[in-house]
This record gives sequence, C-alpha cells and structure tokens, in this order.
Amino acid sequence: MKYKIIIIALFLCSCTMNSTKLENRAPYNSKGFAYIYNDEDYKNNIIKGKLNNSLLQVSHASLKNNALIKIINPKTNDSLTIRNFKRIEYPDFYKILITKKVAEKLNIQSDLPLIEILEIKKNKSFIAKKAKIYNEEKKISSNAPITSVKISNISKNKKTDRTNTKDKFVILIGTFYTNDTAKFLKKRIIKEIPDYDVKKLQIRKKSNKQTDLISGPYNTINFMKNDYILLKKFGFEELDIITYE
Repeated sequence: MKYKIIIIALFLCSCTMNSTKLENRAPYNSKGFAYIYNDEDYKNNIIKGKLNNSLLQVSHASLKNNALIKIINPKTNDSLTIRNFKRIEYPDFYKILITKKVAEKLNIQSDLPLIEILEIKKNKSFIAKKAKIYNEEKKISSNAPITSVKISNISKNKKTDRTNTKDKFVILIGTFYTNDTAKFLKKRIIKEIPDYDVKKLQIRKKSNKQTDLISGPYNTINFMKNDYILLKKFGFEELDIITYE
C-alpha cells in the first residue's frame, strides 16, 4: 500500500513540475521564411489545412490555437499582432503559414518572405524578458547542448537600400562564447553529415565573447532548404535564417 502511495505522489509531483515548466517556458521567438498559403498546395496535400486568403489569418504548427503572435518584417519593420488561427501542418522549413492578406499587410516579398515571429505572453514578466532578448544580442554558453542553440540576428538595426541588390541569406547554426566551440561543432557537422558542402560552413568572430557558426550564403530558398533539412536531421530543434551582411 505504501509503495502505491509513493508512486502516486511521485506521479503527481512529476505532473506539477511539467505543468510549471510549460507555464514558465520562454515565449517562442524565431526568424526565417513564411509560407504564403494557396489553395493548390492544400489540394495537393502539401498543406494539411485550409485558410482564407482574403482574411488576416496565420497558422503556427506548434503554438496553441488563439496564441497571440507578433509577426515582423525585418526589412521594413512592419509588424502585425494576430492570434494563431489553428494548427496546420506545413513544410518544416518554414516558420509560419500566412495568408496573402497578411503578406500584403506586412509588405512581404512573395519570393523571399523573410519574417520574425514573437509569441506574446499575457504574463508581463515574460513579455519584458523577451523584449530584452529581442533588443540585445543573444549569448549561448559554450557547453549548451546542440538542441538548445538559439539564434540572433546579425543585422537587426541596419537599414540599407536594397532596391538594386539581391538579398543573400545564411543559416545561423550557433552563437558561442569561444572560437574553439564553434570549430568543434563545425568538425562534428563535417564528420557526421558527409553530404554537407564544407565550403558553406563559416566561422565569424563578432567580438571577444561572441563567435557565430553559419552556413551560406544562399541566393534562393531552394538552395538553402536542403542544407536546412540536413541540419535539422542532425539534431537542431530550431534554426533561424537571417540576412547576410
């Protein structure tokens, strides 16, 4: 009897801890490309749900229904705060599914729909925490596991006239305190992903305490997509895509 009571107590404790972790998790924040909805992709089963292109609707596959999301166009600083309409499966390479109405509202280019997503929490302490992260360069401990590597924007506050130039993008694999850690991860990728083009992997020292490991640059989404998928299979939970400067 005592044995059963102990098991029940441990189970309840575990549930409480997991619930607390879910409630206290940091708001979702990611950068990359949006998938602009079209009915043909829905009919061909590429997208597993339907949106109305004449309405302001978005779908994020992992965030809760009605979760409040801020979508930002990093090139123009246009933004839109909107609720997650419903969860719909779409190709994993993309960060969010949006309607044409949303793309127009944010002045997003259909060929290179670069966006940033910020989940807005009702808890003010979370909002303040995420706002601080959003405005500062993120720093990752050199001993952090690969799956927890989070990305920062190389050119967040720079505005340039790009009317006569074609944008290039990179996959920011990780930001580290030391150059040695970036080198170590680069060697692991080369060793464990034999199909990866080694020439695309670059180590860029930003400061004495920040070194970035990136892949690229890429001129088109299609060229980037294959490498992104390879890196995801390698074990990265979240990879951001940023403009190359």
